[in-house]
Amino acid sequence: MRIAVGGIHIECSTYNPVLTEERDFRVLRGDDLLESPYFSFLADYDATFLPTVHARAIPGGPVARETYERIKSDFLAELRACSQLDGLYLAMHGAMYVEGMEDAEGDWIAAARELVGDECLVSASYDLHGNVTQRIVDALDMFSTYRTAPHIDVEQTMRRSVSMLVRGLKEGVKPTLLWVPIPVVLPGECTSTEDEPAKGLYSRLPLINDDPVVWDASLLVGYVWADEPRATAAAIFTGTDRNVLAREAKAVATAYWDARHDFRFGCETGSVEACVKRAIASRTAPVVLADSGDNPTAGGVGDRVDVLAELIRQHATGVVVAGIADRIAVERCFEAGEGSEVEISIGGTIDKRDTLPVTTRCIVRNLCDSEIDAEREAVVTIDGIQVVLSAKRRPYHYLDDFARLRLDPRNAKIVVVKSGYLSPELASIANPNLMALSPGVVDQFVERLPRLRKRSPTFPFDRDFEFVPEAVVSARSQ
Repeated sequence: MRIAVGGIHIECSTYNPVLTEERDFRVLRGDDLLESPYFSFLADYDATFLPTVHARAIPGGPVARETYERIKSDFLAELRACSQLDGLYLAMHGAMYVEGMEDAEGDWIAAARELVGDECLVSASYDLHGNVTQRIVDALDMFSTYRTAPHIDVEQTMRRSVSMLVRGLKEGVKPTLLWVPIPVVLPGECTSTEDEPAKGLYSRLPLINDDPVVWDASLLVGYVWADEPRATAAAIFTGTDRNVLAREAKAVATAYWDARHDFRFGCETGSVEACVKRAIASRTAPVVLADSGDNPTAGGVGDRVDVLAELIRQHATGVVVAGIADRIAVERCFEAGEGSEVEISIGGTIDKRDTLPVTTRCIVRNLCDSEIDAEREAVVTIDGIQVVLSAKRRPYHYLDDFARLRLDPRNAKIVVVKSGYLSPELASIANPNLMALSPGVVDQFVERLPRLRKRSPTFPFDRDFEFVPEAVVSARSQ
């Protein structure tokens, strides 16, 4: 069995004005792809895997058209060079938006299908916050998505996708693929699988998979910060009995629809002002406060200072803020050196539309240098607040992210991170976890974001309508 491997993995907020460019992607080719930790599990399969191109970037703004076309061209060139292919595995995210193009994954997957031909089996794995269209479904034979948020089953999902592909090739079976669009699109922070009702909904999927005719049962939450018609939840099933697949997919879709009013944030939430006040008053620590509207791992810009400004206004102490993307401020800190007192402007250097920077005097506490200027970081102290500044936008979701900067969030009274729901490591130390419903391009109040292209009616933007699930079969399964 000869199986090509490739894909593109990014989540793009269409409200983010900052284009994602080639320098923002980590692109794997050749042996680097197969030997990377991300794809090392492929060695467990009795098949020959042929690397093409896999590009991955942290969530952000739309992908620059030129960047997308260049990466896609490289991928197709490598795919074309893979002769006598039996299968193709695409490791995708599903919420990419390309400058001037809707349904970017549809463009990528359809181009791959056209190149490999009708006889080649194609399987894809997705993030559960991906969006799907009929064009995507029509080009695939098999499909799997994460079943956890936060995502702790990435490898398991990729294995499900590859296992189906290997099974189909060994058994000479082309399974049926069908989907049921669900006119609901909610923020991931409302639909964490650690909380009900998502926890119960997703726990059903492995049980459905126990039926031998169901190869995979997947449920997409969708990506709400994409102002595209395809932004919607969906049940997507792969298997060998069309009637069973349709019945089960419609049942899952109906259950999701029926639970639409029950989704809630899994932690205490409030305005920036209220959350800072609550954190200061807390008798337990560390309070981990998520700045949700500017979360880089959801597509946020990462340079807003709404929470920092409020911490200063309320005279908070014992605080670690990680982090704020500001290359100019980082460079200023490196020029001054550790231990220096400097006056700097923090924030508002990437998205200057509706946020003001914080200008203040601070002490440069420590510097984290790198051969690559964009990787440099600095920690500054503003009275009782330690602020991590990064030359490029990035998340701080793991304890090692802090340890590298000689910080220990476990010893802080308040830890502020640009996040929505917390990573498992930060959730384990949060005492308590608060989430500020802060402004930004991944605003949790999705109803107050412009809706120009989203399908109507869709909950929660529209509420007075009915939904009858319909299963639509892939053109490959006709």
